[in-house]
Parts: sequence; structure tokens; C-alpha cells
Amino acid sequence: MKLNELADNPGSSKKLMRVGRGVGSGKGKTGGRGVKGQKSRRGVAINGFEGGQMPLHMRMPKRGFNPLNPKKLAWVNLDGLQKAIDNKKLDAKADITEDALVAAGLVRRKKGWRAPPCARRAEGQSEHHAHRRHRRGHRGRGEGRRYGDFC
Repeated sequence: MKLNELADNPGSSKKLMRVGRGVGSGKGKTGGRGVKGQKSRRGVAINGFEGGQMPLHMRMPKRGFNPLNPKKLAWVNLDGLQKAIDNKKLDAKADITEDALVAAGLVRRKKGWRAPPCARRAEGQSEHHAHRRHRRGHRGRGEGRRYGDFC
């Protein structure tokens, strides 16, 4: 194979329409942009502009609160805890602390961790010392548990 024999697959690339090249081309004069107005001009891309009307994103109320320095917590999943116990990386009889999670490889570094979002314990687990419980427990699962309950 030589460089002059290289070719693209037929139909893989389509020639671009050259706009503004005369009335007979089909895209002449205004080049498919209509007549006058901001969108017919060059270099104009104002997203959310509604012609002077208050834009939708400014009409909607602000929601929530974003703290300037939020507390970063590591998420620990109950399935991950169970796998670590099954693989003998975590001792189920001992308390599960942050140091134990780092040693087991479930958390990269110590920075506080969030308790599993389940309302049940891993099999054979004694106690875990989470910095925060997950807020949404398994309500509506028929057992009448509220968030913050850990069997």
C-alpha cells in the first residue's frame, strides 16, 4: 500500500454547503440565517436570552445551600463492607473504624466517613463509628424503620 493509494470509504465524508455564494446556490444572500435580528449576525451566541424578558433560569427560585467549605465524607457501601469481611480484610468482631476502612482499602484516606445507607448490619458486624449516618434510611420497606436506625 502506498500513500497515493489511501482513500476514505465512499460516502464517509460529505462536502459542506458553502453559504452566501449567490441566489442560485440555494443558500445565497442571507445564507439560511433569515432576515435581520441578533441571530443573523456574526459571533452572537447568548444562551438563555429571551429578548429582554426575564430568562427562565432567573425566574426560577434558588434552591438549597452550598457551603463554602463543605465537610468531605467518604461513602461506604454495605456491600463493600460485606465483601471486605468475606475476604478477611475487615475483622467482623472488632469495631469498624476509619483506620480499619483505610487498611481494608474501602476508603482512600482518613477524612470522615458516612455510614451505609441501609438500616441493617453486615453479617457478624459488631459496631461501626461513622461520622454521620445516611439521612435516607430504608423507609417504606415495610419494617417501619426511620432514618438513623441501625438495627
